[in-house]
Amino acid sequence: MIAIDTSSEYYIHPNENPSLILVSPVLDGPNYYNWSHSMAMALEMKNKASFVDGTLKKPVSDDPEFPMWKCCNTLVLSWLIHLVSLEIAHNIIYIDTAFDAWKELKQRFSQGDHVRISQLLTDIHSLKQGDSSVTTYFTKYKILWEEYCNFRPLTPCDSNSCKTHKTIKEYRDNDSILCFLQGLNDNYSTV
Repeated sequence: MIAIDTSSEYYIHPNENPSLILVSPVLDGPNYYNWSHSMAMALEMKNKASFVDGTLKKPVSDDPEFPMWKCCNTLVLSWLIHLVSLEIAHNIIYIDTAFDAWKELKQRFSQGDHVRISQLLTDIHSLKQGDSSVTTYFTKYKILWEEYCNFRPLTPCDSNSCKTHKTIKEYRDNDSILCFLQGLNDNYSTV
């Protein structure tokens, strides 16, 4: 009997199939960032992220791993095609690799970064508690702030930049607190 390595990116669980719904809702364009983040997490959980992030290279056709790579690539590609709108699917259906399809989607839909960042900043600074509870207001605020931070991630810290990284993170955290507090109702003005 052949041993199956379930930790391999080539392992396909018996319940995985081309029409498996990994995320919802499907990509429709404006929801690209939330969709891509959810999809990346789902692919990571399925141990298939390497097919879209470029870390697993396509083997040459006479490599013994090629048939396994081809099967898994086709599975991931089919997930991508099934988890986008019909209009978007028509644009990626003839792409041969999951990596190229992922790259195409990113190039096509991440072009609005600056517009979305501007909109997020406007939404963050104009968000007010109003009739909402503090919990509801905080939840709305946190969703906007986390999406903004996703667009503007802090660079990883290396030994030369750790102090700068820490300072920038402190500034960002303080900015977040101030923005949140400014949106609270007047009865919280002493906070």
